[in-house]
Amino acid sequence: MSEFTSYPAGTPSWVDLMPSDPPAAQAFYEDLFGWDVEDSGEEMGHYGMARVRGKAVAGIGGMPQPGVPVAWTTYLATDDVDATCARITEAGGTVMMPPMDVADQGRMAVALDPGGAAFGLWQAGRHHGSEIANEPVSLVWSELLAPDLDAACEFYGNVFGYTYESPPMGAEDMDYRMFKLGDHELGGMTGLPTPEAAPHWGLYFAVADTDAVVAKARDLGATIVNEPTDSPYGRQAMITDPQGATFSIIGYEGDEAATS
Repeated sequence: MSEFTSYPAGTPSWVDLMPSDPPAAQAFYEDLFGWDVEDSGEEMGHYGMARVRGKAVAGIGGMPQPGVPVAWTTYLATDDVDATCARITEAGGTVMMPPMDVADQGRMAVALDPGGAAFGLWQAGRHHGSEIANEPVSLVWSELLAPDLDAACEFYGNVFGYTYESPPMGAEDMDYRMFKLGDHELGGMTGLPTPEAAPHWGLYFAVADTDAVVAKARDLGATIVNEPTDSPYGRQAMITDPQGATFSIIGYEGDEAATS
């Protein structure tokens, strides 16, 4: 069990999805993961708060901007979203959605890094982020896919103070880097799998049984992008939900799980 009440600045602290059909998306993830999605009410635009054991794990709600693909957004924690936006601009990024208050829940912004990957910023108010992580049906790993890995590392290092190390992954032709704050590993960064792939922040949800979740996702109308395969960190797969949002899952094996 991994419950959280705060996140250091720079840590992936929240994920949410803005689907074209929120009720259908909420039903899909409730069926797939067993989440209980709670309507936050009219004041919050009927944002759906997905919960496990009554604890928030992800958000589903709202509508995407016209022309913006449906995708999961990863939010990085910050103690001062306005100051972080200033650093993003200075480092060559673009602030897409300027800082705004979300009632008394917190303050947020959305930005693009120089390579074109979108990410959110979250300054905690009453809502500090995921209350459960690193256990089944919750966020367990965040991963940036960038067109220029060196440039991405420099950008995020300048903005958040990350340092990097390359893990022994058994794939000599793959440049993969863990990003860290102090001695704490937060996630990974790597290059794009193909030149046509879009830069983005990917995410992994932990699951107890990768193959069973893939079978259920297929039954619910999802597309299996990558069938289950074994990795040094667990059995993993990639899924695109019926509205086009892609996410990965990885088998949870206690202390051997890929943890953020």
